[in-house]
Amino acid sequence: MPYDPEQARVATLEAFADTIIPGEKRWPDDRAVAGVAEGGGAVAAGALTLLELPETGLAAGLPSFAHLLDERATWYAAEHGLVLDTSVPPFVALSYQGRADLVRRLTAAGHPARDLWVGLAVFCTMAFDAAAHLHTVEAIAAGHPGLHTIGFRPPGPDGLWRFPRHSYQREFADPHPKTTSSGSPA
Repeated sequence: MPYDPEQARVATLEAFADTIIPGEKRWPDDRAVAGVAEGGGAVAAGALTLLELPETGLAAGLPSFAHLLDERATWYAAEHGLVLDTSVPPFVALSYQGRADLVRRLTAAGHPARDLWVGLAVFCTMAFDAAAHLHTVEAIAAGHPGLHTIGFRPPGPDGLWRFPRHSYQREFADPHPKTTSSGSPA
């Protein structure tokens, strides 16, 4: 194995995140990010940073999860008669289509470790859709790719979010008569 374990862990987890929400390559020879989509995907959105936070409950297991994913990629390659490039971890060496197929299998109903893989996928999605590891205002100011993609608007000049139009173009109900000016119930 010509790569160190930490580099392998990072590359494998980034390749997993990129499979969940693809993005463009960060540099021409980027192997973890397959580059099958324009703009930043889960990796650029900070999926690995979120996964590594102790609050996720996954951080301690990430080295084992990456190893398990590489083991599954090796089996997948053998099953399909693929010869993997040994200069990168096995999951990274798979084509994007191979990665996606393997992740579909790992997250399918009935797979014995489904909850693990779905959990990792959920956190990758949270990093993209919600910038869960960042303060929202700072993420927007930094051009967070997921918040930009979903059209998350910045707050007003006073730092507060206001919505001049109701999303359904009408109010659903009148506020309770004892609601305070801050919106809290009395």
